[in-house]
Amino acid sequence: MAAARELLIRHPRLKLAVVEKEAELAYHQTGHNSGVIHAGVYYTPGSLKAKLCVQGMALIQKYCDEKSIPYKKCGKLIVATDESQLGRLQNLYERGSANKVPDIQLVDQKKIREIEPNCRGIRAVWSPHTGIVDYGLITRRLGEDVTAAGGTVTLGFQVTAFRDLRQDGGSSRDATKHPICIAGKDSEIHASYVLTCAGLHSDHLAQLSGCSREPRIIPFRGEYLSLSPSKAHLIRGNIYPVPDPRFPFLGVHFTPRMDGSVWIGPNAVLAFKREGYSWTDIDAGEMLDVLGFSGFRKLAVRHLRYGASEMLKSLLVGLQVKELQKVIPGITARDVARQPAGVRAQAVDGDGNLVDDFVFETGSSDFTKRILHCRNAPSPAATSSLAIASMIADRVETEFKIR
Repeated sequence: MAAARELLIRHPRLKLAVVEKEAELAYHQTGHNSGVIHAGVYYTPGSLKAKLCVQGMALIQKYCDEKSIPYKKCGKLIVATDESQLGRLQNLYERGSANKVPDIQLVDQKKIREIEPNCRGIRAVWSPHTGIVDYGLITRRLGEDVTAAGGTVTLGFQVTAFRDLRQDGGSSRDATKHPICIAGKDSEIHASYVLTCAGLHSDHLAQLSGCSREPRIIPFRGEYLSLSPSKAHLIRGNIYPVPDPRFPFLGVHFTPRMDGSVWIGPNAVLAFKREGYSWTDIDAGEMLDVLGFSGFRKLAVRHLRYGASEMLKSLLVGLQVKELQKVIPGITARDVARQPAGVRAQAVDGDGNLVDDFVFETGSSDFTKRILHCRNAPSPAATSSLAIASMIADRVETEFKIR
């Protein structure tokens, strides 16, 4: 939605339509994340992710101010609980400083208690401008911007095929000007160019247009717990562990929500279908597809211990609580309850590597060159969405020669 809005801002006369397979916007990843507005602490200095995150945070907060969308700058503590984590914590502080994260600080035990009186730690990185917001609400407002600018948003449209109308025996003016038929289950749309930003199904849509399946999307479910209302006062802002650099996941963290509740999570376990939000959501065909992918098997072998640990913690909440008590000793298993999960679209290459960069692709024929796939937009994509939209619009202008 951000990309559609950006394109219409740049090209007000563009005839643009957004198609979405669900009956509402932000139904999957965007509507199931923790709602954190990240400040750019974690990312390699000079990298695209770092630049887009810092820019994106400022743009998201500005957009919320303009649209009267509520958000809170509640800050974030990244807490080291033992000395073995201090080197990684120092590295995070240096990264954040290099990325010009506003007002980032390295704080001691006393300052930790001032910021979060119920938090236990020996040192921490403090990012006071990290915030929280409802990204589903932002997405719906972006949709309103698109329609107000003359675009259309069509819900309940699941793409099943891309066809070249010029190969259907059509030499009509419509086929010459709009050669792409985007087929749905019950209807179709004709277009000159197509941009896909399909998240969990990005590899499927790429394959429909004749591109490779790789990188494949492997669905990882992130499960959340909620803190009981009687204990929600223990948490003021975001509290994160020091992440393990071997994995793209930031670890289970405490996050206040815009409604006043506090969520804890997410973990990272393999989902048994693309949109598998619980252990009982199973699609045998999709699972066989994942298990048959050599890249996934290599990934699983490489991280077998970590994956098994995450699955065990998913099944036994008490194990998660033991980890959480290292940071917030005042909670018990009775103080938490399961909440809805989200599913992360994790791109994996054929060698079993987690793809941690943006991936764009078009085909090689005249027809497939008209279809640009945004195959991977890595975390923190929600925070960075307005900055990513500008980058995508640049790419669209270059690939499709739109001026």
